[in-house]
Amino acid sequence: MPFVRGILVRSASTAAVAVALVGLAGCSHIMHPLGGGSGPKAVAADGSSPAIGVNGYLWRATLDTLSFMPLASADPYGGVVITDWYINPEKPDERFKATVYILDSRLRADGLNVAIFKQNKDGGGNWVDAPSAGQTETDIENAILTRARQLRLSNIKG
Repeated sequence: MPFVRGILVRSASTAAVAVALVGLAGCSHIMHPLGGGSGPKAVAADGSSPAIGVNGYLWRATLDTLSFMPLASADPYGGVVITDWYINPEKPDERFKATVYILDSRLRADGLNVAIFKQNKDGGGNWVDAPSAGQTETDIENAILTRARQLRLSNIKG
């Protein structure tokens, strides 16, 4: 009977090693964060370069929607777009700046946050902070979401 027990032990050991190897191989597709901090993370798939950690449609729609404003900073891994001050030629005494946070990798309305900053020129030619209309932020968010939906639909239709 020792010969049979040896076969059983070897078979059980081989099966345990095989299960462990299959489990280890299954871990190779898990997306690992590449950066620190909070917010969406960039992920890399099997030897490829890192992909953006936010929804691509929201990202592209944000850049398209704010393309009339000079771009100060754009971080596709953290999902933040910051514009520089924009002065409308028709109203040279006021200027605007926008910051857009893309908070999700899904195309959802709550995955987007827009902050608009406004300044007016005072009598001495200095820029002074002024409150912007809350509707402006909502309008920009809606424009971005509409553009993101258009991009998604055009991608689905081919």
